[in-house]
Amino acid sequence: MYNEVVKKIKEFDTIVIARHIGVDPDALCSQLALRDSILLTYPEKKVLAIGTGSSRFLNFGKLDKLEKFQDALLIILDTPDKKRVDSLDFSLGSYLIKIDHHPLMDQYCDLEIIEDDKSSTCEILMNMIDQTELKCNDSIAELLYMGLASDSNRFLFNSCDYKTFEIVSKYFKNYHISLDNVYEKLYTRPINEVRLEGYISLNMKITKNKLGYIVITDDIINQYGVDSASAGNMINNFNYIKEILVWVTITEDKKNNQFRVSIRSRGPKINTIAEKYNGGGHPYASGIKLKSLDDAYHVLEDLDKELENYIIIE
Repeated sequence: MYNEVVKKIKEFDTIVIARHIGVDPDALCSQLALRDSILLTYPEKKVLAIGTGSSRFLNFGKLDKLEKFQDALLIILDTPDKKRVDSLDFSLGSYLIKIDHHPLMDQYCDLEIIEDDKSSTCEILMNMIDQTELKCNDSIAELLYMGLASDSNRFLFNSCDYKTFEIVSKYFKNYHISLDNVYEKLYTRPINEVRLEGYISLNMKITKNKLGYIVITDDIINQYGVDSASAGNMINNFNYIKEILVWVTITEDKKNNQFRVSIRSRGPKINTIAEKYNGGGHPYASGIKLKSLDDAYHVLEDLDKELENYIIIE
């Protein structure tokens, strides 16, 4: 399976690596790590990691400017459906590969490696590099660990199993990975974000069915001096609140005329509700992009009903 990917990499002189819109650490780190691994192994190739960046992750590494190309190999990472691929003209590719850890939503590539039992796309790439001729070094290993640690919330999720710890242990044995450097990049943040987190804590509404939610309007974003991506990424900071089983941030993104809905659960599976509104993700971590706040409230209604049924059955 992994060797099929490497075989295709060897066939093409130009390789373009893309991922989903609304970049997160797993998507970005897997992009950068795969690009650098291919260049380390086959330095004569042109390899571009493309997509819209985020000021939040500038210290992770530099993305490439999209150049004109044709007959390229396109590799899409961490993206289950075609409509969520960022900044990619599919017509310029001769062959498409998808590598992803989300449940199958949309089969849109010639070769698809989907391992939805893995913690992250970075974990899949760790295994692929370990089992093929692709090369690795300390900086690549650190990127891969950083993406895995972020998407598993530092190994807190059930997506981690003994195989996850085995491959991580192997990388720590073979490469120098600075935990100080990894976690400083992942978790250092400006005081404005901490203050916004306090606002969310004070203003989150909770239904009788244990749905917690907050609407973060553009006015709030401007008041606290953050961007919409930073606000939405705070969703994981509200795990393990006793009174909440499902929690949601609805963040206005005025620049793109949309509302970003981030959903997390430690009870009912919520990805089918996200898919109903053209979003998606994992059973307990999903997201949606909507055009109106009214649509976002419809999502909340569906989630609350799902919780009501879940609590009755439980």
